[in-house]
Amino acid sequence: MKKELFQFLSNHPVFRNLKLKDDERKELVRSIEDEYLVGFLSGVIHEIEEVMGIDPNLEQKKILEIAAERIVKDLQADAASIRLFDPESMRMTSFGSYRFSEDERVSSIPFKESISGKVVEQNRSIMVPSILKSADYQKKEIVKSRGLNSLIAVPLRIPRFMGSENDVLGSLQIYYKQDNRYFEPLEVIHAELLARRVSYVLAKKKILDLQKLNDRKEKIVNKIFVKLSNREGIKLKDLFVLLIPELGEYLSIQICALFTVSSDQQFIRMEAGYPLDRTYHDPGYSFTVSHHPYFESVIHGTEANGDYPYERIDPFYLLIKDPQKSRLTSHGMREFVERHHIHSILLVPLKADGVIRYLMMFYATDQRQYFTNEEIELLTFFGREIMKASRLELLDDVLHDFKGPAIAISGFAARARKLIESETIEEVREKLTSYLDIIVRETNRLQDMVFTMSVAGREEILDLSRIVQERIEIAQEGIHEMRRKDIDVMATEIEPDLPVYCSQFGLERVLDNLLNNAVQAIPGKGGILSVKAYREGGMVCLKVRNTGEIPQEKVEQVRRGEVKGRGLNIIYRFIQANHGKMELDTESGQTEFTIEIPLHQA
Repeated sequence: MKKELFQFLSNHPVFRNLKLKDDERKELVRSIEDEYLVGFLSGVIHEIEEVMGIDPNLEQKKILEIAAERIVKDLQADAASIRLFDPESMRMTSFGSYRFSEDERVSSIPFKESISGKVVEQNRSIMVPSILKSADYQKKEIVKSRGLNSLIAVPLRIPRFMGSENDVLGSLQIYYKQDNRYFEPLEVIHAELLARRVSYVLAKKKILDLQKLNDRKEKIVNKIFVKLSNREGIKLKDLFVLLIPELGEYLSIQICALFTVSSDQQFIRMEAGYPLDRTYHDPGYSFTVSHHPYFESVIHGTEANGDYPYERIDPFYLLIKDPQKSRLTSHGMREFVERHHIHSILLVPLKADGVIRYLMMFYATDQRQYFTNEEIELLTFFGREIMKASRLELLDDVLHDFKGPAIAISGFAARARKLIESETIEEVREKLTSYLDIIVRETNRLQDMVFTMSVAGREEILDLSRIVQERIEIAQEGIHEMRRKDIDVMATEIEPDLPVYCSQFGLERVLDNLLNNAVQAIPGKGGILSVKAYREGGMVCLKVRNTGEIPQEKVEQVRRGEVKGRGLNIIYRFIQANHGKMELDTESGQTEFTIEIPLHQA
């Protein structure tokens, strides 16, 4: 170091003209090193350590703002702002500042027509000695009102560690009040050095965020594993409520909902919510996508990607930054978010084979301007695990419902065999045909369960009277197979012509589970099972009464569908989806379930 400095002084024309002796030159070198360079380098090291010491657990924007403040102080500047490059919109987005308020900064400016854009494109620092004279600096009003006249813009890089993602590029603009300011090369290097140390802090933050992300993922998987280990199987709504707190510790989630999307992408149905009593959409109901702009935007891509004042539309999510001002929210949604102090809404689509099958909607208490890739990755991972759980729930439901058709097929096949062995086959032909019809019908139900893995089926106009009679006949066969001769089945007041509009599979499942639960509840000493079906107002009512009482402490739990048994859960979901109601009465040694679904109007 001394040798190079000595050579520099020896060859410099100013010092050469002074005609310094070698001893004098050496003393000057020592003074420069000991009295200036040591202090200068110590100061730079201290500044670097201050920047590197910023807490990496802070929000990314906060880190940048603190770094901007310290760099302004270290460079004896007057203000600073940060812009990041958004490759989707090809714009430079405001991402924090020091001595500028958020309202003063333009949220985004064109990439090609800005100083910050040129810094990113050329990957070099750009000096602007006079802002008011610069053709590249477009918005001069704000800096003019602040008395800022010159700036140096240095490159900023935020590293990414996930897959093949490119680093986030940006620009740090450092402003001065002096006009026609000359920026010394050492000053520029100083600014670049500090900006690069900011990248170190952000890289450290990314590593910590990835560790937290993996920890969250592991917790989610472990909870699902524990849930699957339970004998009662898995229920989507229970799992959703169980896992949401894992996200709540990571994100400020207040309310959330999970939707399934129809195969034609025209309808969306809410499957689960947290907490259920505070969701905007009604659980179990289907909604038309075209009636909700936020659903339209996510599912059909009706809005162009970009960062707008009140929305951020990303290929992987839709963020409504301000629900009160967004063009994608309705009057009802605005009232809801105001009532629950919601300040931003996030929608994350989940795809299978390139098609959106599910959608998650999160309501946050803070007004988010963006979500990090790690946060979206966690939410997407969470959603995929929920998708797996929904398939497992469907499988459990199907296996649960297998026993009804299986018992019927076995029982009626045995009866048919006995009839075939009869010597007077013509006398029993009609009964034999009816038995075989039942076997064919129940076999078809089993096939549909196996091949489609979906027993909901399409909605159609059905005669509930006819289906009730058929399912009672199947239930009686089940009672016969159980050798429960002490159960008296009575089908009374089955009114004819009770049209309803719903899925036949879904209705049959509900009736099978209602009747099966009633049979299981009848005590060993025997009792009655009675069924009534009638119309009342605009509803079709079905009452199933059986001997045996439900303990009073469990009645309210059963009414809400919060029970371990799968049968009641299936009934509860069907009623919700078809805008129906369920009532339960238990007294005098008997229990009566009443379900109501709308009467179909031609």
